[in-house]
Amino acid sequence: MSRAWLSVGIGCRLQGSVEQIEAAVRAALGTYRLDQIRVVASIDSKSRQAGLLEFCTRHALPLVFFSREQIATVPVETPSAAAQTHFGVDGVCEPCALLAAAGELATSQVRLIVRKTIHAGVTVAIATATGNAIQPQDLP
Repeated sequence: MSRAWLSVGIGCRLQGSVEQIEAAVRAALGTYRLDQIRVVASIDSKSRQAGLLEFCTRHALPLVFFSREQIATVPVETPSAAAQTHFGVDGVCEPCALLAAAGELATSQVRLIVRKTIHAGVTVAIATATGNAIQPQDLP
C-alpha cells in the first residue's frame, strides 16, 4: 500500500498551546495518521510561537515558514477576514500547506485534501502532491 505524505498548514493565535495545536491537527487528520506528516508550515510571523514549535519538536516534524509575499501568490477559495486583518493575506493554513507540499515533495502539482478546519482557535489544512500516489484506501 502506498502512503500519502502530507504537508500540514497551521494558523494559530500567539498564545495557542501545544495541546490546542495537537488537538486541531489530530481532528483535521481524520483517518490519516500523524506519521504521514512530512512537514508543517505556517506564516513567518509565527516563527517564535511556542505551542507550534513544541508540537513540531514533540513529533520530530520539520517546520517551515513562508513570507506574506509567498503566501499571497496562492489563491484561496474562501478568503479569511482574520488573515486579511492580521497579515494582509487571504489565508494562512491552506496556502502554507500547498507551498510546503510543493517544496517538500519537489512538484508543483499539489492539492488540498483537507480544507481549512478550525478547532479551538487553530486553523489546519492538509495538502499532498498529486504525484504522491494517494490510493483510495488512503482517503478519509
